[in-house]
This record gives sequence, structure tokens and C-alpha cells, in this order.
Amino acid sequence: MAQQEEVFKKIVSHCKEYGFVFPSSDIYDGLGAVYDYGQNGVELKNNIKQYWWQSMVLLHENIVGIDAAIFMHPTTWKASGHVDAFNDPLIDNRDSKKRYRADVLIEDQMAKYEDKIQKEIDKARKKFGDAFDEAQFRATNARVLENQQKYDALHHRFQEVMNAEGGIDLEGMKQIILDEEIVCPISGTRNWTDVRQFNLMFSTEMGAAAEGTSKIYLRPETAQGIFVNYLNVQKTGRMKLPFGIAQIGKAFRNEIVARQFIFRMREFEQMEMQFFIQPGTELDWFAKWKETRMKWHQNLGFGSENYRFHDHDKLAHYANAATDIEFHMPFGFKEVEGIHSRTNFDLSQHAKYSGKKIEYFDPERNESYTPYVIETSIGVDRMFLSIMCHSYEEEQLADGQTRTVLHLPAALAPVKLAVFPLTKKDGMPEKAQEIINDLRFHFNCKYEEKDQIGKRYRRMDAIGCPFCVTVDQQTLQDNTVTLRDRDTMEQRRVAISELRGIIEDKVSITSLLKNLL
Repeated sequence: MAQQEEVFKKIVSHCKEYGFVFPSSDIYDGLGAVYDYGQNGVELKNNIKQYWWQSMVLLHENIVGIDAAIFMHPTTWKASGHVDAFNDPLIDNRDSKKRYRADVLIEDQMAKYEDKIQKEIDKARKKFGDAFDEAQFRATNARVLENQQKYDALHHRFQEVMNAEGGIDLEGMKQIILDEEIVCPISGTRNWTDVRQFNLMFSTEMGAAAEGTSKIYLRPETAQGIFVNYLNVQKTGRMKLPFGIAQIGKAFRNEIVARQFIFRMREFEQMEMQFFIQPGTELDWFAKWKETRMKWHQNLGFGSENYRFHDHDKLAHYANAATDIEFHMPFGFKEVEGIHSRTNFDLSQHAKYSGKKIEYFDPERNESYTPYVIETSIGVDRMFLSIMCHSYEEEQLADGQTRTVLHLPAALAPVKLAVFPLTKKDGMPEKAQEIINDLRFHFNCKYEEKDQIGKRYRRMDAIGCPFCVTVDQQTLQDNTVTLRDRDTMEQRRVAISELRGIIEDKVSITSLLKNLL
């Protein structure tokens, strides 16, 4: 665990050093849980969004996109339940004066039991090699069984307090924290206050004159902008069920316990798609979208073992089925996407509060009804973090040196091709610039002439650039260049006229999309 924490710290540092992510307002010592994306980060982030958007809208004839406003009529959030029920259970430590989410403290305790189990398994696998039987080891090893029993007992108690009649059992939640002897990470003490609820929405006022202002909220999710536009899209697009509406946009939550870098922030970005269907077909569509979304993630080549589904024990008030796609981060398996069967709750609530009829006339059934909805919701920032965590490597080379490299999927890399003149003379810079001028219309290129070639290669490795081209004396004679591959570090001579054909297909979003069909 300590080793993984060190790796994560290096990734956070790497993000700042190489222009991926900066603390917001950095010259003023930052703003808690708010971050800015740098020159390389914004390119990677935009590529992630393009991969998602095109996989939804380009590959599905019955899915269209919108861009709804951040500000919405305040009744929207009353209808959706956010005003009354969008709360986190919080607890303070009296000694450190720090505030924590009580449920997260308990989840972290369960994760510690899982880590202890995994540590025993890893030791045994290393000891026995190919002869190791993990299932048998889990069923017979005393330390594994002891920690599994502790995990199961804690998980059972946690579910009981989370699913208590009338809402979360706050007293029961505190009792778990006391019984498990969970300490404050800062003070190391167990001097806890009672657990209480805290609403996560940011509020502000709209209006020019002080006496004429009204209270509104920064949206805590992007889904409601889709639901309130359901009729607009369905009628103007002449959409027939089943159909989906996709959106990428900012959302805001006043997270008290924002942590783990960009994993949990107060300002974040979501990619959501709401898929409208006939009532009664929702569980079939839920299963289909689970499969579709997992395929989208695994298509990046990070290994199926790094993903898992986590079905919800406690369902939200609007759902009849829910699961998370979790990715193996350095700090454990964590949610990157949620898939929910939301029934007809949202459309029905907006119909009730607005007084407008929100239904679909089904010509095949000759009746009107309120559609059910399957939601897929993915955090852009969490997706960004999962990609960075998996791609980062400190690679030991044959000559004893170490290189830091980001093995980013080529289609998502911020820079696709770097072009270097071997020297700053003899027409090499001009020839390198000619190559960039020709290829910049097809993918993002970067020109570098400072330092030795080896140092330039290392800089490009560190930002995940998949290809580098070197212009040398031979280039001026026969129009060939040295093409270097980031991952293998292999170099070969190719004609300048062949560069686009070699590189473009490998670095385009299309190369990813083709694997989804």
C-alpha cells in the first residue's frame, strides 16, 4: 500500500511538471479540490471526450447530443430530490478540527481488510509461482479467512445503517467508527463528534437588484438538463423509442472531503447519456449498456483484470438497478462510471412539478406513456486519472538508466508526433518545419530543437507522444527520416511521404472506434 501511495504521489507531481494538471490559482497557493488542466492535460482531456462522444453519437443513429445550461430553474432541483436528499454524512474530529465523510471512513476501513487479504495472496503467489491456487488459498489460509470475516461483518453492518428505514442511521454509522477504532488520519485520535447530514449543492443568487434576487443552484449533475429537454429533443428530432440524449458538461458539488487529486473535486466534468425506452424493457437494456460500456473501457488496452462491476447494495430512490464500473487505481478499485436504471422517476417528477405532460406516444402500441431511462454517467476527470495512473511507468533500461514514460493510447495522446532537427544548421530546422506544416492538419505535432536528441526523446516519452521523427543529413539527400516508437524505442528509416500513412491511422480516434463495432 505504501509503495502504491508513493507511485501516486509521483503521478501527481508528473502531472504538474509536464503540463497536465495544475492546482487552481497556484500563485495564491491553490484552492482546495479545484484544478486547472495544462497544455497537455487539456489535449488529453479533449481526446477522451471525443472518444466518448463519437462512440455515442457517431456510432448510434438513435443517440443525439445537447448542451444544456449550468443554471436551471430552482424547481428543477426540488423535483429531482436534490434540495431535500442530496446529502453526505459528515463527522468531525475534535482534536484535528478536520471534517470527514463518515461513509468514506468506513469504506476505507473495508479497503484495509481487502488490502491485507491481497497482500497475503501476492506473497503466496510469489512463493508458489505457477502452482499457486488462489481459490484454495482464499478458502484455507488462516489470515485471509480472519480478514475476510472482518470485512464481511463490517460490510453487513454498513449496509444495515445505509439502508435503515427512514434514511441513513447516523448513530449506527458513528458506532461502527467507534467499534472499528477508526482514527483521524491527522490527529491519530478517536475523539469524534456525532454524524450529521450536509447538503452538497452550491447556491448563488440571480438578479440585478438586491431586493429582486432569487436563489438558484450550480447544477450538481448534468442529467437533469437532459430530462427537462426530453420533449424538445423528441419532437424536433422526431425521435422514436428507444433513443438517447448525450451531454458533456460541468457539474459542481461542495465536497467536504475532496481528496485523491482529481478523483473527487468540487468542479468536475461529466459525460452522460440518458437512454429512453419502453417500460418493462429496462433490465434488458441495463444489461446491454453494461456490456457496451465495459467494452468501451477495455478497448483502451489496459487489461480486463483492472476493471470490475460493483453492483449497488443500496439503490437510489429513482433506480431499480445500478452498477459501477470500477478501475484499479493506485489507491484501490474506484468508480469511474455509473450505469443506472432510473425507471420513469425523473420525467414523472418534472411533469408533476411543471404541470406539463411529458409522455411518448407509441404508434405501435397506440398509447401514451412516460418512458423509462437507462443512464450511463462517466466522470471525465476520473477517466483522465485512470488513464494517467495506468500509463505512467518508470522503466529500467538495458544500460541501467531509467526513463519515465506515459504509455498513453496513441489516439488519446496530447501530441501525436514530435519532429526534431538533428542540429540547428544545414537546413535541418527548415526541413523539420516543412514536415510539421504538412502534417499539422491531420494530427497534433510538436517541433523541438533544444538539447541532445536523447533528452528530447525523454521529454516526449514523459508526455506520452507515441512517435518522434529526426531530420538529419541523410534527410536532405533522400527525403527519409528516422521514425522512433515510444513504447519499443525502435527506430527505422521511412520516407517523408509515408509518414502520414504510417501514423494517422494509429493516432486517430477512428482507430479506437473501429474496435467497438
